[in-house]
Amino acid sequence: MINLSPSYDNKIAQKYSIKTLDHKVQNKIALQEELGWPAEKKIPILCISTGMTKELGGDLLKEVLPGILSLGVEVVVLGKGSNEYGELFTKLTEKNGHRIAIMKDTDESRRKMYAASDMALFLSDPTDLPELTHSLSYGVVPIAPINKKVQNYNAVQESGNAFLYDQLNMWHCFAAIIRAIETHNFPFDWKTIQRNGMETVK
Repeated sequence: MINLSPSYDNKIAQKYSIKTLDHKVQNKIALQEELGWPAEKKIPILCISTGMTKELGGDLLKEVLPGILSLGVEVVVLGKGSNEYGELFTKLTEKNGHRIAIMKDTDESRRKMYAASDMALFLSDPTDLPELTHSLSYGVVPIAPINKKVQNYNAVQESGNAFLYDQLNMWHCFAAIIRAIETHNFPFDWKTIQRNGMETVK
């Protein structure tokens, strides 16, 4: 996937830009309908855009998954990575097919995933991963370990473009996820974070 802007992307249901972020939600509804899910625009979609391997944080994923599944979020994961995690997510979709889905590892599916998602979960240092740039470009807010490419959101200063955690363990990661979901309940604040991110990849 090239570094394409959602304002020029012909593969997504509704183009949008920093100035028309309200249009992004149409892509969420389109994906939900494609997956056979209820159209629930207020439910956050969390994507795992890297797929998953042990090197990308698979052990941490196993620890934090029960917590994620206890929250009111929908999860989409790109179908690439090691067989171990492919089997894990296949079993999860069988049990939770109304809220967990595996996206095909194709260019079109990746674009739909970014356009529809609210937040992207990274479980290892994402600094050099193209998926981090793609997330920012499409207004998807990263949840990630502290790194040099994104900044932690500061509600008082309205600065930052991500929700960061400083230790690679379940509790710190889950706390960052909770902060992201709680902030998502405030549309003005959320759009500020999205814009902050999109502006870094203009």
